[in-house]
Amino acid sequence: MFDVLKPIINVLPEVRRPERIPALNEKLLWTGVILLIFFILGQIYPIGVDPAGIVRFERLEILMGSRTGTLITAGIGPIVLASIFLQLAFGAKLINIDLHTPEGKKLFQGLQKILAIALSFFEAGIYVFSNYIPAAGALHGSTVAPLLGSVLFTQGALTLQLAIGSIVLLYLDEVVQKYGIGSGISLFIAAGVTQAIFVGSLSFAMVGEVPAGLIPQALYYLMGGDIATAVWTIVPIAFTALVFFIVVYIEGMKIELPLAYGQARGLGARYPIKFLYVSNIPVILAAAVLLNVQLFGLFMSQAGFPLLGTYQNNQPMDGIAYYTTALPSPLLTPGGYPAYIQLYFTQAREILHIIGYGIALVILCVIFGWFWIESTGMGPKDVAAQLNRTGLQIPGFRQDPRVMEKILDRYIPVITILGSIFVGILAWFADITGALGTGTGILLTVGILYRFYEDLAQQQIFEMYPVLRKIVK
Repeated sequence: MFDVLKPIINVLPEVRRPERIPALNEKLLWTGVILLIFFILGQIYPIGVDPAGIVRFERLEILMGSRTGTLITAGIGPIVLASIFLQLAFGAKLINIDLHTPEGKKLFQGLQKILAIALSFFEAGIYVFSNYIPAAGALHGSTVAPLLGSVLFTQGALTLQLAIGSIVLLYLDEVVQKYGIGSGISLFIAAGVTQAIFVGSLSFAMVGEVPAGLIPQALYYLMGGDIATAVWTIVPIAFTALVFFIVVYIEGMKIELPLAYGQARGLGARYPIKFLYVSNIPVILAAAVLLNVQLFGLFMSQAGFPLLGTYQNNQPMDGIAYYTTALPSPLLTPGGYPAYIQLYFTQAREILHIIGYGIALVILCVIFGWFWIESTGMGPKDVAAQLNRTGLQIPGFRQDPRVMEKILDRYIPVITILGSIFVGILAWFADITGALGTGTGILLTVGILYRFYEDLAQQQIFEMYPVLRKIVK
C-alpha cells in the first residue's frame, strides 16, 4: 500500500543519530541552541508580507508554538496534525504497519514527515490566500508594493516561506529528540507560554504613560497612591499561580493497580492510572476545534454567509462563534481588571457567553478524551491485552485478559471522563479569570515541565550509573 511512497521517504533529509550518546551538558546545550533559533525565527517577517494587515490569534499562537506574521506563523501545527492523523488512523486500523520492526518504524516516521510537509504548504496557503497573513498589495488600500509587481507571485513566495518555516521546526524537533532533552514540539509550546507569562507580567514597554507588564504597572499605581488599582492589576498573576499549583498537584494523583508476574513468584509491579489519564490531549483538541469554529465563521462572514455569526474587526459579535469563543484578555480591556469584570460579569449577554464557552469546552473535552483512549490503544481492552502479553496479572485473579479488562473497566472510563471534565473546567476557569498564558497554555506547560524534569532526572541517573541505561533498554 505504501510502497509507492518508500522512494520519497528514502530521499527525505533526516537528522543523523549521534554516534555516541551525548552527555547531559551536551544535551542541555543542544536544547538551549534550538530554543534560541526558535525565538529568532519568531522575530523574522517573510519577504512580501503586509505587516499592517496581519490578523493575530493569541490562543492559536500559544497552542501551536507560533508567532503570527513571522516565518513560524503555522508553528508546530502541521507536525501535530500529522501526528494526530496518523495515530488515529493507526488506532482505528485504517493503516497496518508493524511498529515492532525497524522497517515499520522507519515507514511510519517517513509517512508522518511527508504528511507534515504537505500540511505545512496547505496551512501556509490558507493563511496567505485567505488574507490572515496578507501579501503586499493583496488588501485594498495596501501601501506595500507586491514583489515583481504581481500579487499572485507575492502570495506564492509568501506561502513558500511560511511552509519552509514550519519544515525547519520539523527538523529542529528531530534535533532535540536525538541530541537534546524531550521533544522540540513540547519545548516550543512551553517556550511560547513562558514568554507570554514573562512579558505579560514583567514587560517595561510603555502603553501611553503606563508600563505594559502587570508588576511594573502595579508599582506605577502604587507609587501614585492608587492602592486599589495596584491590587487589581496583579490579580491575573495570582490566578496564573493558582492554576499552576492546582495542575502540579493534580499531576501526582493516580490509582496504582498491583500486578504480579505469573511465571515468577515474588516479582510484582504496579500499573499507574493517573487522574489525568489522557493528559492534556482533550483540551488541546477542544481548543483547536473552537479556534477553527472562529476561523470558519470569519471566512463565511467575509464570503457573505454569516452562518456562525457576524464579525467586526475579525472578532465575532454574535451567533455560535461568539458564544463559544474565549473572553479577551483583561490586559486588552481599557480600564484593566475592574473594567473587565464590570464588562463581562454584570451583563446577562456576557454571562451567557461565559457559560456557553465553558459548556462547549467541557463537552468537547469529554468527547475527545473518550475518543482518544478508544482509538490509541489506551482503553481497558487494549491495556489488558498489553499487560497479558508481558505475562502480568492482577494478584488473586486468574491470568485472563477478559478478567483484567473487566477490572480495568471499573477505573479507566470513569477516570477518563472525570479527568477530561477537570481539564476543561480548569482551562475555562483560567481563561475567564485572565490567567496569563491562557488556561490551555498553563495546562500544557505544567505537563511539559513535569516530563522535562523526569527526563532530566533520568539522564542524571544514567550518567551516574551507565549500566542502568543498558538494563532499561
